Amino acid sequence: MNLIRFNQHPVSLLSELMEDFDRNLFSRENSRQLMTPAVNIRENEEGFILEMAAPGMQKSDFKINLDNNVLTLSSEKLEEKEESNEKYSRREFNYGSFTRSFSLPKTINLDKIKADYKDGILSVNLPKREEAKVALNRQIEVA
Repeated sequence: MNLIRFNQHPVSLLSELMEDFDRNLFSRENSRQLMTPAVNIRENEEGFILEMAAPGMQKSDFKINLDNNVLTLSSEKLEEKEESNEKYSRREFNYGSFTRSFSLPKTINLDKIKADYKDGILSVNLPKREEAKVALNRQIEVA
């Protein structure tokens, strides 16, 4: 049997343990951020298109609300699995939820907002009002 010396001071060992604890704590916080779906917003002449990546969901999983020019996209999903056999029993719960809110500009026609879910992407079409569709790019002559 060989003897191995442990030359580390107990205070530095405690310090390393605390660093590991902090690292794990922050990684959990980052994993919570990963549960929030990514959103892309693009603008064209007709309006804005908001696209949210949400694979593995169904249309019925989404809730879209409009309140005082604030568009809120949310989802809440609870999944339960239960397996039993003579020798074991297993029950798993999986819960996920998110909420994203966006302040809409006054140029949006709130009555014509439409949403569609296809291939894991939730698309929300936010059309502009007719008076807001004025050409943004124009040549201005110097007098």
